[in-house]
Amino acid sequence: MTELPPYWLRDNCPCTECRDPRNGQKLFQIGDLPEGLTVAARVEIGGRLEVLWSDGHRSRYPLEWLDDPGEGDGRTEEGKRLWVAADFARGLPEAGWEAYLGDPAERAAVLGAVRRSGFAVLRGVPAVERQVLEVAGSFGYVRVTNYGELFDVRVEPDPNNLAFTSAAVTPHTDNPYRDPVPTLQLLHCLENSATGGDSGLVDGFKAAAVLREEAPAEFATLTRTPVPFVFRDRRTELRADRPLIEVDARGRIREVRFNNRSIGTLRGTSEELAAFYAAYRRFAAITLRPELRLTFRLDRGDCLVFDNTRLLHARTAFEQDGRRHLQGCYADLDSLSSTLAVLHRRSAALDAIAGLFAGEGAGEYLGEEVTMAEHMLQAGAAAEAAGAPAHLVAAALLHDVGHFLDEHGRGTTHGKDLMRGQDNRHSATGADWLAQWFGPEVTEPVRLHVAAKRYLCAVEPGYRERLSAASEYTLNVQGGPMDERRAAAFAALPGAADAVAVRRWDERAKTAGAATPDFEHYRPLLTALMR
Repeated sequence: MTELPPYWLRDNCPCTECRDPRNGQKLFQIGDLPEGLTVAARVEIGGRLEVLWSDGHRSRYPLEWLDDPGEGDGRTEEGKRLWVAADFARGLPEAGWEAYLGDPAERAAVLGAVRRSGFAVLRGVPAVERQVLEVAGSFGYVRVTNYGELFDVRVEPDPNNLAFTSAAVTPHTDNPYRDPVPTLQLLHCLENSATGGDSGLVDGFKAAAVLREEAPAEFATLTRTPVPFVFRDRRTELRADRPLIEVDARGRIREVRFNNRSIGTLRGTSEELAAFYAAYRRFAAITLRPELRLTFRLDRGDCLVFDNTRLLHARTAFEQDGRRHLQGCYADLDSLSSTLAVLHRRSAALDAIAGLFAGEGAGEYLGEEVTMAEHMLQAGAAAEAAGAPAHLVAAALLHDVGHFLDEHGRGTTHGKDLMRGQDNRHSATGADWLAQWFGPEVTEPVRLHVAAKRYLCAVEPGYRERLSAASEYTLNVQGGPMDERRAAAFAALPGAADAVAVRRWDERAKTAGAATPDFEHYRPLLTALMR
């Protein structure tokens, strides 16, 4: 690991003095750090870098985090798949609407395709009015414009836009006269029985990259020349001065605005105007190259979702021998990216939990005839068979994960401490760890399930006699039956009834060889409960 600048390192201290543990936001200003801050001492131990600072503060950093190169916001050409039409010879990135709604992995694949390739098609979306708004709502929010929350793409008697005619529409981006421009567009096909009217897409980032390779000076001209994009009708007047190709501070393509119909009058010197028009014409010609244009047909129930800052969309002319009716709306990439990031975060969390079941969970369960994983899977299955609500199925399934964790939430065979006569407080450890992803409806029954055993032993005749020998042993380590006062206090807790239900499934989940669903069976249920 290379030597890191002290102010960078201190600015990223993850401790609770420096960051709010609930939201991760910093609790100090950069100017609050002392002048001449230095590292007084440092040591690598237990997978962490521990730093003592010259002002006496202590920081601990995971080594894997320090070695992470980090990610950008995903908006530039870096990390995207720049494409030509032939790249989709085997099919478009697509999914069925029901699968997209029901399977988090399918939804992540669709949203990931929009981020990576710029578009995806959902098939079988109900062909009813305003359904496009439901599609946008599945990952974000609708951007309302002067066209309303949605717009109809069909032949209109008095169109204020060529899109509302039957004429061919060349590759373009929408709303370039807005700043910020709507970054996503959705088009949902309600009917397409006309001859013609096929859809087309061009990867504007690819076209810009081709221009950069073939004519770097002209590429540079288009990145530094602000173009006046203008839209006017009876109720609206919009203008944004932006380059056709926008790059970030490192020169990476970040946005393309290309709409011949909306370019106003560019002003400048004769040399500037000549240079711009030479570059503009060359770029326009590239966008029309047949190998760059992907052509396909949207049929009834198809919904196209695409990146309006990257992809140019087009349409062939169509005959008015049938109806062609699409409904569209605008949305934004930040909400799609947020939803995708949360899906990935949830998937990673569930992978971590699944890893506990497959790893430490394969070990013995505190003197019982089942493994830890078998015990928890049996408890989850018992809750599911009883028709319990989803949050209780999850609590039953996950109630003993604290046995696999130490007080810092790191994996270990910590449950063995309990059998050595030391209360490992696994219910609290597990609940705190699960609280990263689940709400109190799941975590509180987990937190209270040990207390529920002590409660039932105190108030329910015959309950204690039914405990296994191992459960009787751990009962005594964990404090034994509650007295009358503590039992009354427990019964008054908001999560007490749920914890008692989990406890009963816990006691039944110790049958050697019992058949149960595996962990993956519960993944959709857990995903739906995650925050």
